[in-house]
Amino acid sequence: MSPLDSFPITKKWPAQHPDRLQLYSLPTPNGVKVSIALEETGLPYEPHLVRFDTNDQLSPEFLSLNPNNKIPAIIDPDGPEGRPLALWESGAILVYLAGKTGRLLPTDTAARYETLQWLMFQMGGIGPMFGQLGFFHKFAGKDYEDKRPRDRYVGESKRLLAVLNQRLKGRRWIMGDEYTIADIAVFPWVRNLVGFYGAGDLVGFADFPEVQRVLDAFAARPAVQRGLNIPARD
Repeated sequence: MSPLDSFPITKKWPAQHPDRLQLYSLPTPNGVKVSIALEETGLPYEPHLVRFDTNDQLSPEFLSLNPNNKIPAIIDPDGPEGRPLALWESGAILVYLAGKTGRLLPTDTAARYETLQWLMFQMGGIGPMFGQLGFFHKFAGKDYEDKRPRDRYVGESKRLLAVLNQRLKGRRWIMGDEYTIADIAVFPWVRNLVGFYGAGDLVGFADFPEVQRVLDAFAARPAVQRGLNIPARD
């Protein structure tokens, strides 16, 4: 009997390789955090596409794994003490993968907590603010006559970019020379802001050259290039 058999989600997304970590995701900024981390660490995994256009995330099978109906989510058949572990929330998954592999998170205690601080900076600030800006600039919100909500998120996004730009001065990555889960969390969202959302001019992205420099270095990594397209869309 496979350790995955007790998880209802595997009925909708059967595992072809039940010995591998199972990834349920979509290549969005939050989704690719995990696929990039998996590609960087080299852990064997099997990706499953969760389609939003057919509301896969609201299916009973997906909700049995993540009651918050958001991607990404994982099942590791070889979790702590050899028992299967199901996890959701991209930040929690990044911390878990770093701990499992001993990579992407400093071993020094102070540096470890500083890295987690920047991870939380993305989760509590960059992700929500950039996401709201995307709604008001690219999607339905763009048709609102009242531009004050959009401008509120523009202003906050500029502030967050300024914080990040200052942090990166004289540093190769957020934590210095060491590439970490903080970079994996932050830069898919920066990429999305200026790319998919097309909000570079709106936030004055040219005013943040350090962010652009590190974004370019991030995008050049082979594992990032692979992870940005996983799971592959049909």
